[in-house]
Amino acid sequence: MVAAARVTATAVSVLGFAAVLGSGTAQAAPQDCTVTRDLISATAACHENEFPAGREYSLIVECFGLAPIPNAFPFLAVGPYRGSWSGSFSPNGGGTASCLGPLSVGTTTNAYVVVYRD
Repeated sequence: MVAAARVTATAVSVLGFAAVLGSGTAQAAPQDCTVTRDLISATAACHENEFPAGREYSLIVECFGLAPIPNAFPFLAVGPYRGSWSGSFSPNGGGTASCLGPLSVGTTTNAYVVVYRD
């Protein structure tokens, strides 16, 4: 019980530190996109004029907090993980992503746009 309390206290202090440093605007990979992030999520808006037919982007959000260990359900770990996203979006559209999930909670450390389909 004491060990669990110590881990929780450490996680809360690390999340607080990340919250102070984790807000602001991030640089997007495709140059025609603007990525804005806050404490727990990110949004992207792209405005590309000359793009190939069928191109799609995806917004990736990197998080730090409590998340499930892959292939080890129901165990959780404190550390970096990738958050959820709304799927791909068109070059003249936008997307959202979050560090909150059914079993995860954390703060945004980075967010960027990648080409999902070219």
